[in-house]
Amino acid sequence: MSPTPEPAPSSGLPQQDEEKRLRELGYRPVLARRMGGFGNFAISFSVISILSGCMTLYGFGLNTGGPAVMLWGWAGVGLFVLCVGLALAEVTSAYPTSGALYYMADRLGGRRWGWYTGWLNLLGLLGAIAGIDYGAALFTGAFANLQWGFTPTPGKTMLIFCAILLLHAVLNLFGVRLVSLLNSVSVWWHLAGVALIVGALAIVPDHHRSASFVFTRFVNETGWHNPLYVAAIGLLLAQYTFSGYDASAHLSEETSQASVSAARGIVRSIWASWIAGFVLLAGLTFAIQDYDATRNTATGVPPAQILLDGLGTGGASALLLVVIVAQLFCGNAEVAAASRMVFAFSRDGALPGSHLWRTVSSRTQTPVAAVWLSVVVAGVLALPSLYSATAYNAVTAINVIGITPAYAIPVLLRLRAGDRFRPGPWHLGRWSRPIGWIAVVWVAGVTVLFCLPQASPVTVDTMNYASVALAVVLVLATVWWYVARRSYGTPTAAAYGDDRDQAELAEGIV
Repeated sequence: MSPTPEPAPSSGLPQQDEEKRLRELGYRPVLARRMGGFGNFAISFSVISILSGCMTLYGFGLNTGGPAVMLWGWAGVGLFVLCVGLALAEVTSAYPTSGALYYMADRLGGRRWGWYTGWLNLLGLLGAIAGIDYGAALFTGAFANLQWGFTPTPGKTMLIFCAILLLHAVLNLFGVRLVSLLNSVSVWWHLAGVALIVGALAIVPDHHRSASFVFTRFVNETGWHNPLYVAAIGLLLAQYTFSGYDASAHLSEETSQASVSAARGIVRSIWASWIAGFVLLAGLTFAIQDYDATRNTATGVPPAQILLDGLGTGGASALLLVVIVAQLFCGNAEVAAASRMVFAFSRDGALPGSHLWRTVSSRTQTPVAAVWLSVVVAGVLALPSLYSATAYNAVTAINVIGITPAYAIPVLLRLRAGDRFRPGPWHLGRWSRPIGWIAVVWVAGVTVLFCLPQASPVTVDTMNYASVALAVVLVLATVWWYVARRSYGTPTAAAYGDDRDQAELAEGIV
């Protein structure tokens, strides 16, 4: 029997009560609360972006276990990720703030827990912008190559990447209402895109693979000989894709009825992506014409080769454009989530120059400086791609190795708190502890998987740099702790009471 969340009768909280709750948590409302429940779900669904993650990582899946691991791995990983999402949603309902994970950890475990969770989450979000938008630049280059014979050199790809970053910065500066609208469009674009791709691949090609091939064929091109090890590594296609659903929590202060809507947004984004992603992977795999040619395609993008073989150049180009637009939606949503994390972390004095990054536009009620910082740092993270794909992969490994453990820390601390934890209006009832422990154990296991070598023999070019990235993040966070620990701190519940000086309340508004 599947667990059913139990929203309390207060699930219809009016907006004013949400502003009151935010003040009780110690923050003065300064962001525009203009996002509805669907928009909140849409931002996490857009960040997960099956048309970005599944398409980009499909080649990885072809080598590490093949069809069987891709399909069954997606089904199994999705179930465990749903447990993580359910557990995180419960804590989000109790602490609906832009700081999200680090604020929860700070409240439940203390300042150091909040500090390290915040740095893992922040650098994971910034690495995600770099990875998503650079991936969109690669797909854009491939599309231009098909259409006009464009040669996507590293330099040209970097220029496309910078243009995409600039576009996303500008779109986010218009305010959360536009961001919410674009994310709502993104949901339907993703679902229609999956239906279009799978439908075309089901109808047009003359040849399709058998169900036996799709669901039982195991392929190992990793160099490792242990099939269990290879299958475990192959699970990472799904786990890499299922990340970013904390975006719903980061947009809490801009969401109506956030104590319920943000929690629901997390859970809905996972199960919707779970179903649609399985359909997409199955559709692509049934349509493979030549497995080895797809795996070693000159396009560098195996799904593009499947589209070319099945639909021809015209059809492949059209559907590739659908995927690129989905990736652009994904990157835009990630910039929104990361900038709110920058704003919140700066509001609590954790970043260098915090007084600048926490400023909010009086016209759009958007953290303008935080948006610019997010895209600039993402651009810097991608610079190594000009010289070495390996170096770039090491930098963007910060995304998954940072953000995934950060999901489990608030859940672990909530379990440790026991009855001291006061649930919000959206909670799991008697299922809270078993689901919470499943989530924590799963995240601990996949964090180990993230760090294991994925190819043999292990060389400078094939080494998995995720463990190095994790060590660098923790060392930097520790060093900065001793510099900024006096300035960092989440506020007390009384920090923004009615008797607060109005001039002090106005600080941070420009």
